[in-house]
Parts: sequence; structure tokens; C-alpha cells
Amino acid sequence: MILVVSLMIIFVVFTAFFTKKLNIPLILISLLIGIIFGSDVTGIIYFDDAQLTKRVADIALIFVLFSGGFSIKYSDLKTVMKPVLLLSTVGVVITAVVSGFVFWLISGWDLTKSILLCSIISSTDAAAVFSILRTKQLNKDIALITEAESASNDPMAVVLTTFIIQLMIAAEVNIFSSIIVFFWQFVGGTSIGILIGFLATYPFNKIRDIDIRYYYLFLIGVILFTYGLANSIGVSGMLSVFFAGLIMGKSQLPHKNGLTSFIEILSFISYTGLFILLGLLVFPRSFSKIWLFGILLFVLITFVGRPIAVFLCTFFGKLSLKDKIFLNWSGIRGAVPVVLATYPMAVGIDNDHQIFNTVFFAVTLSIIIQGTTIAKLADMFGLAVKAKNKVKQKMELVTVHDTNYEMIEIFIDDEIYQGECKISDLSLPAGTTITMINREDTIIAPSGQTVILPGDTLYVLVNKEKVHECINEILGMFPRK
Repeated sequence: MILVVSLMIIFVVFTAFFTKKLNIPLILISLLIGIIFGSDVTGIIYFDDAQLTKRVADIALIFVLFSGGFSIKYSDLKTVMKPVLLLSTVGVVITAVVSGFVFWLISGWDLTKSILLCSIISSTDAAAVFSILRTKQLNKDIALITEAESASNDPMAVVLTTFIIQLMIAAEVNIFSSIIVFFWQFVGGTSIGILIGFLATYPFNKIRDIDIRYYYLFLIGVILFTYGLANSIGVSGMLSVFFAGLIMGKSQLPHKNGLTSFIEILSFISYTGLFILLGLLVFPRSFSKIWLFGILLFVLITFVGRPIAVFLCTFFGKLSLKDKIFLNWSGIRGAVPVVLATYPMAVGIDNDHQIFNTVFFAVTLSIIIQGTTIAKLADMFGLAVKAKNKVKQKMELVTVHDTNYEMIEIFIDDEIYQGECKISDLSLPAGTTITMINREDTIIAPSGQTVILPGDTLYVLVNKEKVHECINEILGMFPRK
């Protein structure tokens, strides 16, 4: 078994390498490898344990959602707070209810089951969106809304799906008490996450002189504790870890860049392993029974529910029609919907895998159709240009005392910039030092007379508050092609 697992992981890496120019998202690669090794294709592994999959999926989602909250730039989020909050909460409910109602009218499924189906697939996937758009830079407002909404609408889908499943399996349903429970899960989960997010920053700062490996261990403990505490008092653990991540992400923590890299890697590994497992759970031969429902679900979510949600939630905003159309099309489905599709199976209301297979089929269509056209749509609407230079790495200086300096890495992209400049010609912020230049894998120790060329990577020691000023000064010396 270990040999087979290792082969699946290796195949994921090499598949990603050979298809990198096609911008195929990780989710699709991982699912494909799982399917190939699964029962219906090669038959190497037979796997149909929905309950085990759900338990693994829950653990993986904990880290994926925490990473989503941790990665959101709170300062940027404030400028687009209203549309993001509406889209990630009310928008999810509108998408689910509208699409579910129309699906019920057309398909003949039970109404509650139809709304459950559409609730499962009501959230968008940040990883899929930005792995596809990694070579693009969107206009600021639409980029912020797209990123923040994709990262923040998963918890609402989790809460909504869990709530509807509870309604379906309950012997007697009291609508009033059910609504109270729903809001308790939402408000309580948010509150627990915010509270722990603030409280956790204190011990992080107190143990700053400890080995950094203990920081990583402590972070895992905080994430699991947040989820466990929330679940123990009957509120949404998924929502709690997301908001704990959001609060901690905006806080000043020692080793923060290292923690950021660690949680991104942890989330990436969880994400990859999860979707290999979900691929194993799929039986493609059963698609012959649900493919029409899968197409219908994709069409309704993409062309009915999502557009109505986007236009209602941004009605009083300043977004143009093109922005709204792009925002609708950027609603690519991915990780969370496929994970949530295991929930009905785990409680015995999808024993024939009809819901799971329908969601899986619709998500695959979304990734293939929207994923392969979203970058072209951005170009067509004039919303994107080739990504400008960004800080590739931040190597923070951590001591037992506070420091305001970071070591940043700046790449002078030779596909964008031309010309040259001397270091002595730069007017860098006070205290800034270019410590090293990497030119074609050759390390240069710079002096005032050193010439900087396109294609160089600069390592710069700079005050945290002067990072953007430093980057703009350096790049401003190079004319664009």
C-alpha cells in the first residue's frame, strides 16, 4: 500500500510538471490520479468507505479553511468588505436556494434533496481560481473581491449543508428551533474563532525565543483546539478555524513568514491527499446514470443561481457590468463541494452515491469549462495584464527583540522590463541595503557601481513599512517593454 501511495504522489507531481502550461488546477490532477488508481480504471485500489473519507476530509478542511482565513489581507479586505461579506454569506444562500428550486422543477428530485445538492456546490474555490490566474494580475477591486470571496464563502456552505442534512435526518422538524440552531452555529462559530484568534497571539509572542519548530507544532495545536472546542459546544468548527485564521493572519506574530509558509504547505499537502482519496471514492461507470443531472446542476449554478447572487449582492456597488460578469464566471467550484458531497453518504441519505457523483461531475465541468476560459475572459474584458513584479520571498529577521526589518526578494522580470541602472542611482529608503544579487545562478556582492539588469534577483534588507516604496523605486528605474 505504501508503494502505491508513493506512486500516486509522484504521478501528481509529474502530471503537474508536464501540464503546467495548460494551467490545470491541482484538484483536477489529484482527482484524476485517484480515479486512475481506483476501482473502475486499473482496479489497483478498491475504496468505497464514505465515513472514513468524511473523517479525513474534515481534518483536511480544517487546515484548508484556516489557511484561507490566514492568507486574506485584512487591510485590503476593508476596502471591499461589503460585497465580500454579502457574497460569502447571503450570496451562498441565494445561489443554493435559487438553483435548488429550479433543479427541483426540472429534475423531479425531492425539493429538500435538490436544495441540499445545490448547497453542497454553492461555494467557490480559491485554490482553483488562483492556480488558473497565477500568470495574471486583475484590476485591484475585482481581484480583492474574487480572492476574498473565494477564500471566505466555504464556511457558509459547510454550515448550510450541515443544517439541511440535520433537517433531513431529524424525525420531527421545528422550523423555529432549526433556524435558531442555524444562527447559533454561524454566530457561535464566528465568535469562538475570533476569540481564540486574539487569545492565541499572546502565547505566540511570549515564546518568541523558542525553537521555530515548536511554533509550527503550537500552531497545529491551536487550529485543532479551535475546531474541537467549537464542535464540543455545538457550533461550526469549520467557521471557527476560518475566523481564527483571519484574526491571526492580521496580527503581528514572531516568525510570521515562516508560519505562513508552513500553513500553506500543510494546506497544500492536505488538499492533495484529500483529492486523491476522493478520486478513489469515485466510480466513473456510475456517471452514465447521473451525467444529465450533473450537466443540469452545472448549468443552473453557473448561469442561474450564481449570476442572481452576484448581481443582487453587488447591486449598490460601483462594479461595472463587465466586473460582475467576470465575478460570476470566476465562481469555479472545487475542493469544498466535493468534500461536502461525502456528508450525505456518511449519514446514510446518499447510499447510491447519486448526490456525490452528481456534484463530482458538475465540479469537473466547472474546472474544465470555467477554468480554461476565465483567463481569456479577463483579457477580453481588459481586466487583467501580465502579472507585475511581486515580492517572491520575505525572509524575516527574528530575535528576542522586535525588529521592523525584513529581507525581501525582488525579481526584475526580463519579459516586462528593459534597460539597466546602477545601485548608486537609486534613491532607496533610509536604512535599505541591497545585500546580494543573483544573476543567472551567479551570486554578486553588490557595490554602488554595480549595474542591475533585467533578469536579476535582488535580496534587499528593508524596513517593513518601506517595502512597497523600495520596490517601486527599483522597478521605476526600468522602462517597460
